[in-house]
Amino acid sequence: MRLMNHIQEGLANLLSSKLRSVLALLGILVGTASVVAMVLGGELVTNEALKQFKTLGTDLLAVSVSDSSEGGGSAGGALSNLTLPEVLNLQKSDASIVDVAPYAQLYNPAQFNGHSINGSVLGVTENFAHIVHLELAGGRFISMLDGYGFFCVIGDKVNAQIKKLTFFDAIGQQIQIGKNIFTIVGVAKPWPENSFVYADIDSTVMIPILTSMSLSKYAAINNIILRLTPEANIENVQNNITTYINRQVANKRLFFRSAKELIARMSAQSQIFTVFLGLIGSISLLVGGIGVMNIMLVSVVERRREIGIRLAVGAKRSDIWALFLVEAIMLSLIGGTCGVTIGVIIAYVMALFWHWEFTLFLMPPLIGFTVSVAVGIFFGYYPAYKASQLDPIDALRSE
Repeated sequence: MRLMNHIQEGLANLLSSKLRSVLALLGILVGTASVVAMVLGGELVTNEALKQFKTLGTDLLAVSVSDSSEGGGSAGGALSNLTLPEVLNLQKSDASIVDVAPYAQLYNPAQFNGHSINGSVLGVTENFAHIVHLELAGGRFISMLDGYGFFCVIGDKVNAQIKKLTFFDAIGQQIQIGKNIFTIVGVAKPWPENSFVYADIDSTVMIPILTSMSLSKYAAINNIILRLTPEANIENVQNNITTYINRQVANKRLFFRSAKELIARMSAQSQIFTVFLGLIGSISLLVGGIGVMNIMLVSVVERRREIGIRLAVGAKRSDIWALFLVEAIMLSLIGGTCGVTIGVIIAYVMALFWHWEFTLFLMPPLIGFTVSVAVGIFFGYYPAYKASQLDPIDALRSE
């Protein structure tokens, strides 16, 4: 009951000095909004970055094969490369490997009706589309039955370039790669660029991997994507793959990228990033807390006579302390609530502007609200204590 009386009196006192209360509220509001917007924005950025990995699945392992700088090569001086059968047999090196999709990158120029096409060439197998979740807008994908055939599937951006040059559907038309003519048999849907795959599929012309090996003597299978079982031991799989490849070809260095490890690493980095943003936002909240303390100290000075009367008629010092502390907490509660709302709105606008998927994480608003209340208690304690320690006689004499 006494708490309710303190709340009612606190509200009345805050309303009696509206301008002063609003100024104190603004400090807490801006500080809380800064904390919530920065922390929630950081979470959205991290979520957007991780989404590209999660869409492919967490059971992927990528292997990049490069020539060792310490290798001496064969007797002829040339380094041997992995053949397609050797790569496909990689699945037998570990029971946790479900699927294998090698790909080779080429830099042969591409043209359509004499016009240059801005894009690269990718030699792929039919498993590639399944593993990287590549869907087709029309036609079919590369098949192992294509062998050394001159067929290709174009990415969405390449298709857009061709549409500017012809009114006809791209499927069935021909595109020139180097000196060879390829027939377009499929068009891929837009694919979100992913750092897990060393290629922008939207800007590629995908051809059979055997054909790509015949187009250039420099073409080699240097990248492999593997799909693993969910319970796979990544370290064991990597060791088995290294042993297998070292038996097939010498003087090669392997670089592994695990989706699970990348997600875990990015999550750890995002936590540091979020804490850093929270600390920056907390500076403005600290300033707001100091503003609350200043306002409450001014209130104590102005209400010295009221405090003296309360003490003279029997009020306890704890009642005076509680009255002023409740006022400070109410300022923080109102400012914190408004700040959390505005912070969420700012994060939502950011998501709309950058075309991110908006997700309302519970932790940022909860942190912002809790910290704002803690700031109110911390900075309201001293003015409340100072008010409770006033001498009744001195307080009554004050004008």
